[in-house]
Amino acid sequence: MKESLSIDQARKLVLLSQKLPPTKQAGRATAATLSAIEHLGYIQIDTISVIQRAHHHTLWNRNPRYKASQLDQLLADKQVFEYWSHAAAYLPFRDYRFSLPRKHAFASGTQRHWYERDERMLQLVLKRIATEGPLMAKDFEHNGKRIGYWKTKPAKRALEYLFMQGELMVPRRVNFHKVYDLTERVLPDGTDTTVPDAGEYARFLITRYLRANGLGQAAEIACLLKGTKPLVSATLEEMVAAGELLQVWVADTLYYVLPDSLELLSKPLARNKLKILSPFDNLVIQRQRLKTLFGFDYLIECYVPKSKRRYGYFSLPILWEGKLVARMDCKAERNESLLHIQHLALEPTVLKTDALFLALRKELESFLQFNNCNKLRLHRTCPAKVKPELQILINDLTA
Repeated sequence: MKESLSIDQARKLVLLSQKLPPTKQAGRATAATLSAIEHLGYIQIDTISVIQRAHHHTLWNRNPRYKASQLDQLLADKQVFEYWSHAAAYLPFRDYRFSLPRKHAFASGTQRHWYERDERMLQLVLKRIATEGPLMAKDFEHNGKRIGYWKTKPAKRALEYLFMQGELMVPRRVNFHKVYDLTERVLPDGTDTTVPDAGEYARFLITRYLRANGLGQAAEIACLLKGTKPLVSATLEEMVAAGELLQVWVADTLYYVLPDSLELLSKPLARNKLKILSPFDNLVIQRQRLKTLFGFDYLIECYVPKSKRRYGYFSLPILWEGKLVARMDCKAERNESLLHIQHLALEPTVLKTDALFLALRKELESFLQFNNCNKLRLHRTCPAKVKPELQILINDLTA
């Protein structure tokens, strides 16, 4: 017999599994950052910098003591590494061997790279790095034609090709530009480099996803992991038959869950703590799941023509009382230490704003510091009638 969860229970399970809002943490702040990465399984990297970059933002929301230097330290200490999850990401080194199936797929050609293979350039790049040490794309001169939509020079394409198939790694970035080195010079001593078989890989994907997300379906677990859905689906059924997983209904949708995760439902959720999330936060990255479980129809509009944007270039989901209640388009004007709230749009379900705005005001104080700003400017709200109420509450933050 399958168990059932109410939508509120499902949301609570997801949020507690996602470590949102965060609870009080003991120990060193850098250790808390590593713990967050290991628990979530990955932290997506993104280039957009209208506010603090997504990887820093996601970690800050799990660790209020987070500083960008902590991630640099974890990279230097070889506790985390950069590779690909569903997108470019920081991954815990303890999971390194589970990055190998994707790397081997690229190397063997069973998974096609988005760049064409240029064997001569691959060998040239490898030889230079082997001889000269770590290099960046800018260290390879190119005066000819750049290729493709992104106008990428051939050496950069080769670097990315070698990175994706595992011959190069990125031990650090300089001004957000990747530094590439030979994998054998980056891997910590004693790293397990045995390739998991198909069953072990599927169990890893399932367990990691459910531990971090509370409940899930095969399509969610296999999302953007090419060719893995049939294997994940079959392994889910095996794990249910063996009593390693449970199936639960949420409304009319069937999910899988780790049995001990249901114990989280007896723990409190810090509902009064408001969190301003990144568009690339692990909680919100799968948009259809977000709509199904939280009733939040979310689209990041930085890729939408300006004339067609409804909420703004980089709107941030706002979590409060176990729900996603608003989205806030922000921009940090760093030379002025000024954070702009271009547009705060409340969900239609928000009827009373007094408690919400008090919680938002408290979080904005921390959010300003996180973005190295000391001034705040509110431009527009929806509905417009709530702007004066919020403006009064945040006036002392705008001096």
